[in-house]
Amino acid sequence: MASPFSVNNLPALTHPDGTPIRALVVDDEPSLADLMSMGLRMAGWSVQIAGDGPAAVAAARDFRPDVLVLDVMMPGFDGVEVLGRIRQFMPEVPALFLTAKDAVEDRITGLAAGGDDYVTKPFSMEEVMLRLHRLVQRSGVAAQDDAELVVGDLVLNTDTREVTRGGEDIQLTATQFELLRYLMENPKRVISKAQILDRVWQYDFGGQANIVELYISYLRKKIDVDRPPMIHTVRGAGYVIKPADG
Repeated sequence: MASPFSVNNLPALTHPDGTPIRALVVDDEPSLADLMSMGLRMAGWSVQIAGDGPAAVAAARDFRPDVLVLDVMMPGFDGVEVLGRIRQFMPEVPALFLTAKDAVEDRITGLAAGGDDYVTKPFSMEEVMLRLHRLVQRSGVAAQDDAELVVGDLVLNTDTREVTRGGEDIQLTATQFELLRYLMENPKRVISKAQILDRVWQYDFGGQANIVELYISYLRKKIDVDRPPMIHTVRGAGYVIKPADG
């Protein structure tokens, strides 16, 4: 069973006109589908649920979802076939597959059929939302934030990849830049090591949270050296960035 979900550490996503992102959840377990729908709606998304393959295809034609959440094993026809049929009239829609924990063949089959990502059951709703956020942002259907992120006197430009504090240039590696960007997208919010690993490193470092500590130390040496600190450790919870006077 999925764990309780919080949307506090995720930036809100909408279409450029302000309308909600649309997600189609396809699963034959009503309790799981309802729980996922509730989490997505808490994030401000519009959601429709389908319990089998034919209903999913019909819903996609009418609802025109921005992203699909597909259980691999379903009655009627499976999630792989659902994706194939929907992609005939919505060729660019991204899809996240839900697979059994030990069903390696399901994961391979889903990705080979054009799935963009997968999570294994049981899963946390927070992980699902992180992955769906990533898929929607990659697809380009969501409104794009301004190029500049500003926290206190720290400025990060996502287009030019320039970073300044108090007007002074700060040179960062690509990974340091992505870590700082994630923190600055969530000012005054505590971000856990697990969330940072998933966002910045994705699958590459598994649960090795010490890599996060190392890169936080790199950032502090460049952002906070000889200045009032902006990056703070919240013991047992993660890290937060906030204005030095805030």
